[in-house]
Amino acid sequence: MKFVGIIPARYASTRFPGKPLAILQGKPMIQVVYERVKASALSQVVVATDHPLIQQCVLDFGGEVAMTRPDHPSGTDRCGEVAATLSLNDEDVIVNIQGDEPGISRQEIDLLTSLFQRPEVCLATLVKPFTDEERAHNPNVVKAVLADNGKVLYFSRYPIPFQRDPGQEPVTHYQHLGIYAYRYKTLKAITQLPPSSLEKTEKLEQLRWLQNGFDIYAASCHYQGIGIDTPEDLALYNAQHSKL
Repeated sequence: MKFVGIIPARYASTRFPGKPLAILQGKPMIQVVYERVKASALSQVVVATDHPLIQQCVLDFGGEVAMTRPDHPSGTDRCGEVAATLSLNDEDVIVNIQGDEPGISRQEIDLLTSLFQRPEVCLATLVKPFTDEERAHNPNVVKAVLADNGKVLYFSRYPIPFQRDPGQEPVTHYQHLGIYAYRYKTLKAITQLPPSSLEKTEKLEQLRWLQNGFDIYAASCHYQGIGIDTPEDLALYNAQHSKL
């Protein structure tokens, strides 16, 4: 079983156009992410992009890059196009690392890939316990509810589970982290699915998979990175790291 990393990097972000090329502490964000992922045990790392400026940036810093169609509705679909060119077998695992997570490290990637030691795991992701209740109520921060065996019951932009009685023992609220891994046979299957009603409602592609009966397993970690979705996130990241 081979583990391959693919980093989708789309130029036309609604909230932050050109985001992969934003400068973090002197380097383009896509380079920061690529170098951190390359430090993991993955056998190969490829940036998947639809834009020549990102392609050239990756080539300039010596990374591996693949051009994709511009009309993919999600990063998973972009991963699927690139994975089809990599001579994978059905049990190989593709790790989809978001290009806007510059804090990602080998520790998180190793934890995610370790889930595939269990034969029933074909789709996996990471979560972390919330430490900031204000973020738990931010609809841009996705939440997950897990079964005791790590299977994800649901994802939502709403702060679930809702605690009806304030006096009861509090439950752990989990933030979903934007990193996925799929066996290649599963990636091929889920990229053939049409958008589902739950996905359209919450604008979360992973709900398409759950709604179609695909099990997603999650491991809990203590990732302290910040996802960069807006120029304000970029300013916060640079301010935090200027103090280090």
